[in-house]
Amino acid sequence: MLLFVLVMIVPVCILAAGSFMGEDELTLKLGAILGTGDGYAELTLKPIYPTLKAYVEVLLDTPEFFVMFWNSVKITAGSLATQLIFGTLAAWGFAKWEFPLKKALLWLYIVLMLMPFQVLMLSDYLVLQRLNLLDSHLGLILLCGFSTFPVFIMYRFFCGIPDEVMEAARLDGAGDIKLFFYIGLPLGKSGIFSAMILGFLENWSMIEQPMTFLKTKSLWPLSILLPEIEAGSIGFAFGVSVLTFLPALLIFLNGQKYLEKGISASQVKQ
Repeated sequence: MLLFVLVMIVPVCILAAGSFMGEDELTLKLGAILGTGDGYAELTLKPIYPTLKAYVEVLLDTPEFFVMFWNSVKITAGSLATQLIFGTLAAWGFAKWEFPLKKALLWLYIVLMLMPFQVLMLSDYLVLQRLNLLDSHLGLILLCGFSTFPVFIMYRFFCGIPDEVMEAARLDGAGDIKLFFYIGLPLGKSGIFSAMILGFLENWSMIEQPMTFLKTKSLWPLSILLPEIEAGSIGFAFGVSVLTFLPALLIFLNGQKYLEKGISASQVKQ
């Protein structure tokens, strides 16, 4: 396990170290990649001359960074709010309600979850075009907010709520609304938190969706700033990468226990 951890963490350490290197040092070490040198690229974990120039350039000299950062916050927060409202209700309905074609619709959800973005890109584009939501944050929020993946995660947790608990609550006079708010949400909170964390990681770092549906540069999220960075500003790219990575890292570390429960889909004990 230690070997796998090292394989995963070394690129992150190299990214952090590179953000403290000067432009000349990065150009010298990465010349083979940038096309300015021969041989192999080389990047160490210890800068020769540490500097904060990359962060100063990003935070003080690049106002569009904050515009894109705020765009990412709006898109991610709106998508998670939509998933929380509609995804939770859909997952509860699939888990605890009986209705015609339930299994067929559930399998349709699973199939849609397995399809990559490229397969649904054209249909999504046509729908947003018909709704006049192209090149807007609202269109992207709706597209990401009605993702099927969080529904599947929460569905597994809601299925783990024992039917005996539901029946006991009904005998005490609880209706469908009270069952959802007083039984479903408290007992399924691990699955809800897990779905929200995974949704944040996905929406914060998405690239293809905003590049496809957002044409106005002032609406772009932070995730598509890096493809626009030129090879001559490699230090700036390292700084942006680290600052973009930090929110996702903090969310992951604080919600790790919920992610572990989401992966294992643990059952609620009677």
